[in-house]
Order: sequence, then structure tokens, then C-alpha cells
Amino acid sequence: MDRRLFIQQTSLFTITLASAKILSACTSNADKSTAAIKEINFGVLSTESQANQKPIWEPFAAAMSQQIGITIKPFYVTQYAAVIEAMRFGKVQAAWLGGKSYIEAVKIADAEAFAQVVSADGGRGYYSHLITNKDNPITAEAIAAGGDKYVIQNAAKLTFAFNDPNSTSGFLVPSYYIFTKNNIDPKKGFKRLIFAGNHEACALAVANKQVDVATVSNEALSRLENTNPKARQKIEIIWKSPIIPSDPIVYRRDLPNDIKKKLQNFFYNYKDAQVLGQFKISGFVQAEDKNWDTIRELEIAKKIQETQAKENLSEQEKQQTIAELNQQLKEIQ
Repeated sequence: MDRRLFIQQTSLFTITLASAKILSACTSNADKSTAAIKEINFGVLSTESQANQKPIWEPFAAAMSQQIGITIKPFYVTQYAAVIEAMRFGKVQAAWLGGKSYIEAVKIADAEAFAQVVSADGGRGYYSHLITNKDNPITAEAIAAGGDKYVIQNAAKLTFAFNDPNSTSGFLVPSYYIFTKNNIDPKKGFKRLIFAGNHEACALAVANKQVDVATVSNEALSRLENTNPKARQKIEIIWKSPIIPSDPIVYRRDLPNDIKKKLQNFFYNYKDAQVLGQFKISGFVQAEDKNWDTIRELEIAKKIQETQAKENLSEQEKQQTIAELNQQLKEIQ
């Protein structure tokens, strides 16, 4: 055989084989549809214990399963990081996250927001609180001084509980507005500092006088009225944050489009007041990633102030880091 003809035929065979592999891959991805996916794990935020979550979530998951035609299994976790990691490795395909945990999930878990929670009063935001026990001797003075100011001035005498490092209302928001803006490092400032793990744990730590002050969301306090009214009666709010964008509902970007569409239709149209009332919300609306840019800005602003306070960095290193963070802020804005 002519050598040039052999090379041409060999090249043609190689191209054909490669094309077949590409076509096969495309076909495989196309097949990854509703028919190929029998079950979806839906990540449930760790705002309270699983025992309290299940009666709320099971009717909601059942309604979702029925409408989209795929079994939805609530995936309960004890920490925010757990649902992010589960989504990262494909163990969770959709989730109800908080703002801060969503931003982290975008970075590492291929998450995409498509809906946003609407509160019972029709709002699209919620609040972080500082709370203390009504019988704690500090309570009256803290209210009179302003809870945030009292905590700043008396941190060395107080025991304090954050929620979870990936919590928006339980860590990021109070951390920024109370501590970062006042150049205070909470890890060094308090008599004792703990991370309780979730909103319910923070609330109960205060109700049971295990800590003086803790962080919690207004939504978690509302739920506590149902799950543990005696504990709620013992709690006094001493600080309220600026409004925080309400929670995103997300799915992995690699979910088939037909399933994404069915999830969208479910969340945008679900109106069962009895089920939604258990969540203390009225429903969900369409949303996009930029809805949580406020949280991104808070995180960057917090990093800028932390960089300025670092004693182990040279002035040149500080300015370089701050310039990079300011550039990130510009890209968001």
C-alpha cells in the first residue's frame, strides 16, 4: 500500500474513533435525564435537631416527589459544611442553604441558586439577633446600653456562643457588624467562646444559662416557639442586625435541564399554607446568584479589616492583599 494512502486512512480512522467517543459522551449526557435519575438527596440546613426537622420536611419532600416524579430524600446534617461537602461530591443534588453557605457552595460544590425564600410577612430577608436569658443579671443593662455595645464593652466577662462558621446570621453578620467593625477579635475577647453548631443549640444554651450571650436568627426563634415554647419564653433579644437576604434554594449545575425545570416549577408554584407555615414562610420566588452579593460584600469587607489588623504582615503585604480584596469588591459591584 502507498505510504501516504496508509497515513491518510490511519488518520481518518483515528478521527472517526475520536468522533465516535465524543458522540458517545454527548449521548451519555443526554441520557442523564429524569428517567435516569431515580432519587434526589435534598440538603437540609442544620438550624435545629433532626428530630425537629423531620416532621416539617417529610410532608414538603413528599409533595416535591409527587410533583416532579422523582423521590426526594431529605439529607439531614449537623453542620453547614457537611451539606456543602455532600453537594461537592454529588451526594446531594439540591439544597436549602443560607447566604454564606451558598457562596461557599458556589465556589466548591457547583451550586446554582434558582429560588429564594419569602417570609411569612412577604419579605425577602431576615435578621440576626444577639440573645440572653431574661433572668441573667446582664440583661437589663445590655438592653439599656444596646446589646452590641454592651457585648463589646464587657466581652472579657462574658461567655458567648456563635452558631456555625458557615452560618450567615449565626456567624458572618454578627461577626462583621459587632466585632470586625470595632476591631475586636472574638477569639481573644471573651471569657469563653464556643460554636454551638446550630441555631437551636445556641438558643437552648442561652435558655439553659450555659452561656451569657449567643447568636440566632429571628426565624429560628419563631420556630422555637413551636418546638420548645418554654425555652423561648426565657430568651430576650438584645440586638437586631440589618436585614439579610433570605435563604436560597439551589441545585447542582450538572443536573439535567428537565429536572431543573421541574424543581423550578415546584418551588415557584407551591402554596400549601399548612406545610409552609411549619417553616414560618409564605413561599418561594425566582432568584439569581446576584441576590446574595450583599453577603459577598460583607465577607470581603470583613477580610479587609482583618488584614489591616494582622500584626504578622508587612505594610506592603497588607496593601497588596487589600488591593486584591478591593478588586473583588469592584467586580461584585
